Amino acid sequence: MSETLSKHGVSPRIAVLAWGRIELAGGLGIFRDAKLYPGGAREWDWRETGTRHVPGIQPQDVEELLERGCRSIVLATGMEERLRVRRQTKKLLEDRGVVCEVLPTRRAVERYNELTATELVGALIHSTC
Repeated sequence: MSETLSKHGVSPRIAVLAWGRIELAGGLGIFRDAKLYPGGAREWDWRETGTRHVPGIQPQDVEELLERGCRSIVLATGMEERLRVRRQTKKLLEDRGVVCEVLPTRRAVERYNELTATELVGALIHSTC
């Protein structure tokens, strides 16, 4: 698991989004799917938790973001909105008092980048379907 660190605990901004490619600003990394959080980012490897498009993003997928202090989380559902989010995941975030936005990937990246200026924000970004 390779991790990219940003400065001063700031969530890294996404500079380029294309099908199958997420490039972080400042040359901080290139990923297919990404976990982003205050202070860094890494590849989001679905095999770690057994995530699939259906039933979708699991509570285990967001645990690392919570451990890294995220108070707001953006979950991307894919370019064609095929990735779902499990009800248990939304409930976990709600129970922890974390604001969660579930958006199609292009909109999710825009929203995440907006929030990096003012929030302890994290994101799970899926760059394909």
